[in-house]
Amino acid sequence: MTTIIGIIEIVLVVLLVTSILLQQRGAGSSAILGGGGSAYYTRRGFEKFLFGTSIGLAIAFFGLSLAILIL
Repeated sequence: MTTIIGIIEIVLVVLLVTSILLQQRGAGSSAILGGGGSAYYTRRGFEKFLFGTSIGLAIAFFGLSLAILIL
């Protein structure tokens, strides 16, 4: 049972790292020169979905870590 939970946790970690690395805030050339990032920024479309997915994966990872700790 703990082996299956461990495998699921590894898959969650890979998905969580991937979703975090796909989020690109301030990756444009204006950020290099210091011209971007100080204004209010609203997430839209796929970026909003990716942000929500990252939160969900983090919560699932935390829950699974607690489950392994209890077992």
